[in-house]
This record gives sequence, structure tokens and C-alpha cells, in this order.
Amino acid sequence: MTSQGFTLVELLLCVAIISLLAGLSIPVSESFNRNNDLDIATQLLASGLRRAEAYARASNTDNAWSVEVQSSTVTLFQGTSFGGRNTAYDEAFSLPGTITPSGTTEVQFSKFAATPNTSATITLTSTTNNTRTVTVNAKGMVDY
Repeated sequence: MTSQGFTLVELLLCVAIISLLAGLSIPVSESFNRNNDLDIATQLLASGLRRAEAYARASNTDNAWSVEVQSSTVTLFQGTSFGGRNTAYDEAFSLPGTITPSGTTEVQFSKFAATPNTSATITLTSTTNNTRTVTVNAKGMVDY
């Protein structure tokens, strides 16, 4: 008489292998997600800076445009003063909670010429201490 099916030892071995593979893949997945968050935050910041430059060059709403970097958001706004801005024109981008910005907090682009008020360096740091740096040179070129 032949029996069909799996023995208890075979089932336990399969469960152990699956658990081991899952346990090894979770840290890799978390690291990938954190690096992905850092890349997305870097692209959002660079995009906001380039958009502010384009709006200033086109003299959109006949005004200068600026970008304010805060702990959890990047805000593109009309004018040169974040406190005195018209919030109707704001475009805010949320940074992932695992990203911390440091460096220059505000970059202003002049009307028509679209030159920044300062050369800026903004560093984004993830919880794994990986960093990305976004720079704006004196002519307004954004690089990361």
C-alpha cells in the first residue's frame, strides 16, 4: 500500500524555507523603499526649482517666483517673501517622512532673467543616512 501526501517533516521544512526567504527579503525591500523615497524627493525638489525658474522667466503673473524648503514640504510660490505671498498661487509638494532637508531653505528667481538670489545647495538625507544634493548655480541651472 502506497500513501500519498506530505509528511510532517516535509511540511515543516517547506515552512522553514519560506520563512527564511521572507525574513531575508524584508530588509532589502525596506532599503529599496527608502532609497526610492530619496530619489523621488530629489526629483520633486529639482522639479519645483525648475518650475519656479520657468515661471519667473515667463513672468507668469508678472512677478518673481520662489521655492521654500521646509521639513516636510517644498512650496513653489509667487513673489520673494514666503510670509507675504499670495497663497492662491502656491504649489506644495510633500516630502516623504523618511527624508530630512538641510542647507538653503529659500531660493528666489527674479522676473524675466530668472536668476536666483543666491547659489543654493540643498541636501536631502534619508533615515539610512544616504544623501542627495540639489544645487542651483548663479545662472539658475538646477543640478542633482
